[in-house]
Amino acid sequence: MTIAVLNRRNLLAAGGSVLVTGVSGLLFPARAQGLAPTLSMQGGSNNYRAGAPTVDRIGKGGFWMSGTVRRAGDGAPLVGQRIQIWAHTTEGREHEPQSHGATLTDKNGAFRLEMPQIIPVFGQPHGHLAYDSGEFKTVFLRPVMRSAKDTSLEAHFVLQPV
Repeated sequence: MTIAVLNRRNLLAAGGSVLVTGVSGLLFPARAQGLAPTLSMQGGSNNYRAGAPTVDRIGKGGFWMSGTVRRAGDGAPLVGQRIQIWAHTTEGREHEPQSHGATLTDKNGAFRLEMPQIIPVFGQPHGHLAYDSGEFKTVFLRPVMRSAKDTSLEAHFVLQPV
């Protein structure tokens, strides 16, 4: 059974959602035809290493980085797209080669790569991801984890053709 808690934070979040999506967003489902491309995040390209190898796992693992890659406009999943992942972990700093690896998306546009546990650097536990294959515009992401104890992190790309 799900219990909805009404407090100031939830009411403000709901109100903000209405302002962002507009009332029509509540009445009609989102349409993939208008799916906007993902913009690069500030700090996303920090310590990027062009050409990081495609790997089955980074280090000893224990933490999962996952997400999806779709095409802007129609939202179609993109197969075989290279996503590079790196972070400051229990096994290395984000500028070190052993902290970098890449993976490819599957038939559903999904990717998943195991890596060592991400740990805080500059006060925030975060990962870095990049789409850099050239068919679409390069995008760098820097998602921040809710807690340094989290054992997974998701990031989603919507790519715009070059």
